[in-house]
Amino acid sequence: MTTPTAVNGQITDAVTQANVKVLGDAPALALGHIYQTMAHSTGLSFQNAVTAQQQLNMAAQAATVQGVNLLYSLVTAADGVATSKVNMSDLPTALVSLMSAVKAGK
Repeated sequence: MTTPTAVNGQITDAVTQANVKVLGDAPALALGHIYQTMAHSTGLSFQNAVTAQQQLNMAAQAATVQGVNLLYSLVTAADGVATSKVNMSDLPTALVSLMSAVKAGK
């Protein structure tokens, strides 16, 4: 048994009960803080994932535009090269002689 003191027993009981309540609530509060931290971290990771997806979508759109521009410019360049090759070759002369031979064979 405890030794009697000059302090009222009801006061010591009240202080003891308050201390026991603080010690009893500590694990629950700690877990609450852990859960809040985990929820915040999860939310940040989802926000980062959405941002990364948006950035990749913009990069994909830019790559698509560049690819389409390249395709259109290649067709034009190929037409120009083919036309210049036809003009430089002996093809027009060969076509004229072929056409005259066909007409003569009629």
